[in-house]
Parts: sequence; structure tokens; C-alpha cells
Amino acid sequence: MNHAEMTEKMAHGHGFIAALDQSGGSTPKALKGYGIEEDAYSNDEEMFGLIHQMRSRIIRSAVFNGEKVIGAILFERTMDGMVDGKPVPTALIEKGVVPFIKVDKGLEAEADGVQLMKPMPELDALVARSKALGVFGTKERSVINAASPTGIAAVVKQQFDVAMQILAGGLMPIIEPEVNIKSDTREGCDTILRDELLKALDALPAGTKVMLKLSLPKVPGTFDALVDHPAVLRVVALSGGYARPEACIELAKNRGIIASFSRALLEDLRHQMSEAEFDAALGGAIDEIFTGSTQKLVAA
Repeated sequence: MNHAEMTEKMAHGHGFIAALDQSGGSTPKALKGYGIEEDAYSNDEEMFGLIHQMRSRIIRSAVFNGEKVIGAILFERTMDGMVDGKPVPTALIEKGVVPFIKVDKGLEAEADGVQLMKPMPELDALVARSKALGVFGTKERSVINAASPTGIAAVVKQQFDVAMQILAGGLMPIIEPEVNIKSDTREGCDTILRDELLKALDALPAGTKVMLKLSLPKVPGTFDALVDHPAVLRVVALSGGYARPEACIELAKNRGIIASFSRALLEDLRHQMSEAEFDAALGGAIDEIFTGSTQKLVAA
């Protein structure tokens, strides 16, 4: 796939994006869910080696391909790794899966109801290196915990500033201002965020496109105007703590939004499984998430 083909697949492909981008802080939890306890490794290198083995097993699986999984978001170490002697982005592209890279360096402490992204002084270099490896786009995450108009405005401004930097480097940004689904003011968060995103999208230079990764809204259809905006290539949703069945039901209530699930994709996978058991569990998860992404309970 060349850049134009990846763009077309992201804009119109039937399927969803797999999030394989757990980083340092979330890796122990991901490994534990996979059946590997913390006493199985003694340092970060061993930990990251184990998570790479898990991700390689997923990418290598026959059921993980571009027919239903149209993209995959990688952690930087995963992007730099190999699968069967090939760079991970190359292995994905050969399977018809568009590669993305998580570029944020984590979150600042909460202030004004939100958590902004930490500084990314090496972003330009990372974007250039990722592009050279065939990566199509990036993902950068902030968190919204309360319906604070000024806090949410600050999140959106920072996200779009970073997005313009990424666009200048030749990659497609996935803007991810995650709303905490446990927030007491979740519906207000969704509404304020939608309106701030629309303002920022309207202000983009003509012809510019970005992607959005959002929490599933409290009220289905809240993000319809974002799905329809001409500056949005695609809207994808995170599972945000929902178990997969519930996440897929909520996803199906929102037209035009496809999944970009992490834990909800991986929750049934175990290190101890045979290859047949692993492929069956992964295939079942892929089928369920694909259905929620492509068969909607509302008019398209």
C-alpha cells in the first residue's frame, strides 16, 4: 500500500483499528491480562520483550489481516521491532493493515479538570523516523475528567497544535482527547468537546484532514457532526474501560464511527493458549468488534 491507498483505506475501509500501543505504565497490566505475572520479568527490557512477543503473535496470526483490521497503532518500541525478520510496519502493510505510531509521552497532572500531554521535544525526529519506516499516521492522547470549558479548550488547542506539527512532517494525526467514561459530568464533557473540536476543525487550512479518536459518547449520536465534517478523515472510538460486549453495543449506536480498541480486543488472549486456541479467541474478538464498527443500529 502506498500513501494514497492507505488514505483511502482509512477514509472508507470496512473494519477497525487495533490499538497495540500500551506503553511503559500500562504494560504490566497488559501482560497480567495476558497471563504473565510481574515475577516473570526482572527489568524493563524483559518486560518489553514479553509484550513484543505478544504483539508479534497477534500480528502473525492468520485472523489478523486487512479484511477486518484496517489499521494498527503501535508503541514506539513495537514499531522499531521485527516480526519474522521484517520491520513491524512492513509486516503490517504486507497484511493490508495501515500502521500508526503513538507519539505522546504520557500525561501531565490533572489541572482544570483535564490532563494535557507532556512535552514532546523529540516529536519531529520521531515523525521523520516513523515515516521512513512506512508508518502512515500518529496518535496522541489527552484525558478529560470534568466538564470544564477552559480545560477542554486547552486540550483541544494542544491537540491541534501537535496535529499541525505532525501534518507538516507528512503523517496523519489521530487526535485523541479521551473523555473519562466514569466522569460525573460525562455528557457535558462530550458536548463541550464536540463544540471545541468543531471550532478547531473549521479553522484548519482548506483541504487539511485529521482523524479523531474519541470515547463513546454518553448520548449516542453526539458526535455525528464530527463524523460529517469535511476535515475529518475518520472518527474512531476507544473502549475506555467498557468490556468488549458493551463497548461493541455502544459503538453500534453511533453511525460512522469505527473501533480503535485495545483491552477490549485483547481481553480473551492468554499466553498459555495453543496457536489454535489463540487464533480462535482473537478471531472471535475481531469479528465482534468488526460487527460493531460496520453494522449500525442507526441509519448511516
